Amino acid sequence: GDLRSVLITSVLNLERLEVDLFRCAGRHHWVPATQRLFGGQIVGQALVAAARAVSRDEQVHSLHCYFVRAGDPKVPVLYEVERTRTGKSFSVRSVKAIQHGKPIFTCQASFQLSQASPVQHQFTMPAVPPPEELLTQEELIQKFLQNPNLAERYRKHLTKIQAEDVPIDIKPVNPPDIFSSEPQEPKQLFWVRARGYIGETDMKVHCCVAAYISDYAFLGTALLPHRQYHIKFMVSLDHSMWFHAPFRADHWMLYECESPWAGGCRGLVQGRLWRRDGVLAVTCAQEGVIRVEHTPNQSKL
Repeated sequence: GDLRSVLITSVLNLERLEVDLFRCAGRHHWVPATQRLFGGQIVGQALVAAARAVSRDEQVHSLHCYFVRAGDPKVPVLYEVERTRTGKSFSVRSVKAIQHGKPIFTCQASFQLSQASPVQHQFTMPAVPPPEELLTQEELIQKFLQNPNLAERYRKHLTKIQAEDVPIDIKPVNPPDIFSSEPQEPKQLFWVRARGYIGETDMKVHCCVAAYISDYAFLGTALLPHRQYHIKFMVSLDHSMWFHAPFRADHWMLYECESPWAGGCRGLVQGRLWRRDGVLAVTCAQEGVIRVEHTPNQSKL
């Protein structure tokens, strides 16, 4: 049947309270283990609010955000939109997310009326196996859980991940060996899509869903060369996106992530979302706080 994506029916569903004031109407669908609101949810909802304040013909082309306080999953979020500028080709909308009377997040989104241009180029999409040939994150976890020698604490950890109701389908291209603390190159590739059906609709809807998806497992790319450390604290500081070409967020897209730098308790990550036909649809960048402690080598089996 036509099983609508929960990202559309609930997570990114905002209630209009005033002309440019909105409240998240759905429940906070998935909350990370940190018990802070998922950053991708706030980014996606903020973009929904900004998109409600422009004409249907204008499409978002860039988004720049700052996370300024931890989001509380126990209360709704208010989104206040400011119509910063409405021009002939470009419009800017500023959004403030508020909880407990204080801003927890700010962003600016820029929208553009469609314009043709002969100036066009893009990188080449990496050559990877198609999603049909790969296992989902859930199937990979199930394989690990079938190992009778798996230490109980790791079994509990994997079972907890397995129980999370994340509304995203994920198929890692080169899944990291979870039983190894050997450093890896700070790059990862995985196929992603929204779980459920969204269909042909205003492109802004798919951009809001992609904003949600883009934050999932993104900052973790910066930790791959440092797997000998235990994470004490990791949180996003800012998040930027540039939208290049139309896409369907409920169709498989390749998420290419890399971390060019880490230092000063911060890590920088960059990402590209590719359509299956090789078209570069979205570019992302994020910096986050990463605090770790050294852990002694322990066998995971």
